[in-house]
Amino acid sequence: QLVESGGGSVQAGGSLRLSCTASGYNCVGWFRQAPGNEREWVAYIYSHGINYADSVKGRFTISRDNAKNTVYLQMNSLKPEDTAMYYCAARRSFWCSVRPADFDTWGQGTQVTVSS
Repeated sequence: QLVESGGGSVQAGGSLRLSCTASGYNCVGWFRQAPGNEREWVAYIYSHGINYADSVKGRFTISRDNAKNTVYLQMNSLKPEDTAMYYCAARRSFWCSVRPADFDTWGQGTQVTVSS
């Protein structure tokens, strides 16, 4: 199971760090979903690299601490359009993906709200 933490409310320009405890998975991704929208890929990390959605590139950083079985999403320069429920997801496959349907396990989500 995946457990996320670190969400909250901040003003535009602020920062938050999300954490996801994910043991035994090669590919771990972050997704987000705002009300009325489809689930959107944000970033992923796996043994062959890291990738970001264009909308967060340069502002968000994904990293992992293998000793703690934890993946982090550092979010800087937050914008109101970043407001969403953020989900951690994991995939046992060697390769990572940007498609929610390709992920095996999901966390419960953590809310991020950015006010202007």
